[in-house]
Amino acid sequence: MRHVALVVNPAAGHGRGRRLTPSIEQRLTDAGVRVTRTLADSSDHARTACEDAVQGGVDGLVVVGGDGMVHIGLNACALTGVPFGVIPAGTGNDFSRGIGNGQRWRPAVDAVAAGHTRTIDLAEVRGSLYHGEVEYVGCVVSTGFDERVNFRANHAAVDLGHLSYVGAVVAEAREFRPLRYRLELDGATRELDAILVAVANSGIFGGGIRIAPDYDLTDGLLDIVIVHPVSWRVLAATLPKIAVGRDFDHPALERLKVKRIVVDGDGLYGMADGEPLGRPPLTITAVPGALEIYAKEA
Repeated sequence: MRHVALVVNPAAGHGRGRRLTPSIEQRLTDAGVRVTRTLADSSDHARTACEDAVQGGVDGLVVVGGDGMVHIGLNACALTGVPFGVIPAGTGNDFSRGIGNGQRWRPAVDAVAAGHTRTIDLAEVRGSLYHGEVEYVGCVVSTGFDERVNFRANHAAVDLGHLSYVGAVVAEAREFRPLRYRLELDGATRELDAILVAVANSGIFGGGIRIAPDYDLTDGLLDIVIVHPVSWRVLAATLPKIAVGRDFDHPALERLKVKRIVVDGDGLYGMADGEPLGRPPLTITAVPGALEIYAKEA
């Protein structure tokens, strides 16, 4: 009998994590999976529970929550070969969307129950980080306008999911000024002013925004999206096209694929998977096949 650790953020999705847990646990048990459940009362508790489960030899780690919970879980599983499952219960669920599992909890549970897995890449980040010197990222590393929008949306008085992000975009667009970046792209250095430099593994963030529409989780490459300086009116007109993943050309928009990027600059702060990451310089490297995930069969 397979044994999985189920680590839950009970507060995810305004309590949805807690409400779903009995049904998730029953569905897995009915499928013949042994479940050890932990209701995490803090991010530190969740981190410890995930790390202890993987080190303790479980057959799989499954988290219930949003992208912050995903970030904790995938860091516990990265490069270990222990399969990682995500039951979406947050407001954004970008990682679950990015791996093709969507936002519905039942198919995600059934993927874990069936034991079907596949291997995907992750982004490795090194630098002065809040949780050590190395972290792995499933979605996007943000450092400019996107980081500030993420911060504003995450601290909104009322959490409206994607609408909170849209509101934060509008609020930030009028007052934001381009930042000076120092980049190293596969060894080539560039200095430039930019509104944002997004480094994507899975190309979805901000509650469904497809910042890198042609991302590939198995190509061993990072998708880099640079938005060069434009007026706030042009920015407001351009961002909706980026948000829906429309493939279009604009002089201010630059897309690249690299194996490694160093992001540095004055006044920058890093976020990853919607969570605070650390201060640049950040060295971000694609790590092929770093994570085994439970996934729906193709």
